[in-house]
Amino acid sequence: MIPFYGRKDELRILKDLLSKKTASLVVVKGRRRIGKSRLIAEFGKSVKQSKFYTFSGLAPSKGISAQMQREDFAKQMQRQLGIPGLDKLNDWGDLFWHLANQAKKGRVLILLDEINWMGSKDPTFLPKLKTAWDLYFKENCKLILILSGSMSTWIEKNIISSSGFLGRISIDMTLRELLLSECNLFWHTNERNISSYEKFKILSVTGGVPRYLEEVHPAWTAEKNIKQLCFQREAILFKEFEKIFNDLFSVRGDAYKIILKLLASKKADLTEICQALQVKRGGTVTKYLENLVTNEYVSQDSTWNLETGKESKLVQYRLKDNYLRFYLKYIEPVKGLIERGNLSTLPGWDSVMGLQFENLVLSNRQELFKNLGIASSEIINENPFFQRKTSSCLGCQIDYMIQTKFNTLFLCEIKFSKEPIKQNVIKEVENKIFRLKRNRRFSIRPVLIHVNGVGNAIEESGFFSSIIDFGEFLDPKNG
Repeated sequence: MIPFYGRKDELRILKDLLSKKTASLVVVKGRRRIGKSRLIAEFGKSVKQSKFYTFSGLAPSKGISAQMQREDFAKQMQRQLGIPGLDKLNDWGDLFWHLANQAKKGRVLILLDEINWMGSKDPTFLPKLKTAWDLYFKENCKLILILSGSMSTWIEKNIISSSGFLGRISIDMTLRELLLSECNLFWHTNERNISSYEKFKILSVTGGVPRYLEEVHPAWTAEKNIKQLCFQREAILFKEFEKIFNDLFSVRGDAYKIILKLLASKKADLTEICQALQVKRGGTVTKYLENLVTNEYVSQDSTWNLETGKESKLVQYRLKDNYLRFYLKYIEPVKGLIERGNLSTLPGWDSVMGLQFENLVLSNRQELFKNLGIASSEIINENPFFQRKTSSCLGCQIDYMIQTKFNTLFLCEIKFSKEPIKQNVIKEVENKIFRLKRNRRFSIRPVLIHVNGVGNAIEESGFFSSIIDFGEFLDPKNG
């Protein structure tokens, strides 16, 4: 078994269920490959003297029907429970009754994995699951039923927000990318021999997605790892995009791809996205964006009013998934060459590294708070900050900013470079400070976040209140 890293908080939350005196219905969701099934398996291993049954829906493809999902579920039950004749049942209510009948007593864990695949084509699936929970499953006070899936929008709409499951769910858990200190563990014993810069090059492709990190060869260079992961016909990340796309965005796929391609190049607001789609602003486009945000592929970054601290209506969308951007910018354009085995040299990807590194910083902002000595209770607002040009103010785009209740603005400049950062970064940040419209009572503390060092002139200038080597966040003792 591949070592299991991270998820300490999630495991603790699940283990707390063991002290309950009633049955538990749990929802675990998150993007494909984020480690939902593995987390639940680790939890199952930690529960002594328990029965653990796992059932999974069939992956979507042409010809997979609701009937096929029921038949396959019945076969999985028959193999695990040893009850003959289950494959002849044609009703979810009967199947759930037999399953509950085997889980009447003692500590029992049941996982319904990829539940969106299992039940999305059958309108009776969820009502009968809800009825089975009310009548049978919850009668065993030591039973934990876990519903898991990668299509978070379907789960949110049909389970979390459904009146049928209202008041029944004990835990609603969304798995996100691993922290940097947890990602670092995938380099195993070589973790201290590999530079932070080289690790960040790989993380700029994989993000903190555990399944992708499992494929990293610690002894290989970043370039060799990326070639093996992305630029071969058989490579996991060469094929991954289509699997994500088919699972989640098979309906209106062209529209989703246009949005993702736009966001792969830059942050964009709703007007710019509608222009790319060549449609008017409306509920349909908003729905597409909600799906991308809920499924954790896109971030909806709101700016805010510095005077009140309240979020404004100005919103930018950011492609937060590093793999998707890397695929669209560098793998897809040479897909034909890769399929024919004619790719002789790897495309240069330096131009996208800054955006990828920015995503890693934003995904680890809690660690940034610790480094800057800012308590969460002190923060009024924090996010990438942007200010539109008007007659009374200049336009301004700040990589990341934190506003505290002490009228302090931590203005963060995020730089990824293979060379030490040069002194011209000071002028860049000074220009942003000049453009930022604010009341005089605010103090500004410029922060420089880097990975490969800074020039002596920057250190000696004293301009930045903090200069943070983000590579230090890879160290497990900082996690």
